[in-house]
Amino acid sequence: MGGNDHKLLIGTSIDPEMLKILEEMLEADETITARAVIRRHPKLKHASSITRSQDRLQMLKDYQERQKTYRRWRKRRPKSSGDQLAAQLAQKDLRVAELERQVEALRISHLAMIRAVGELGGVAKLLKMYESYRETRSELDRLHVLPRGEVRPFGPR
Repeated sequence: MGGNDHKLLIGTSIDPEMLKILEEMLEADETITARAVIRRHPKLKHASSITRSQDRLQMLKDYQERQKTYRRWRKRRPKSSGDQLAAQLAQKDLRVAELERQVEALRISHLAMIRAVGELGGVAKLLKMYESYRETRSELDRLHVLPRGEVRPFGPR
């Protein structure tokens, strides 16, 4: 967890001190509450300073949710040490990165194949083939790999 993962906070006015405190509490697995944050905050003195501010309250709720998720995940793996869990996460990150590279290679090669067929005048046949694969065609449309517009065969030179 931790790091600079602020995706949950998009659209909020971030209190940098509170953000630092929340990150530290999450990393230390300290239960995140408004009062616990206030005890560590250098400027705020009352929990209502968090609960009355929509942005601060949203930050608090986001980090509480992250902590719940982290704790649920950790509870499922009670016999593994922290080092083992970190190694497993690193392996999964590498696997995800590899799969993303493979998908990108397949997407690029698929696009090249479709373009080659289109240049040879076979787009109509290709699209007809995909008619029976509606879901696949929808996904290819979403990925912007199917040709758009009219494709004409090369004329005589």
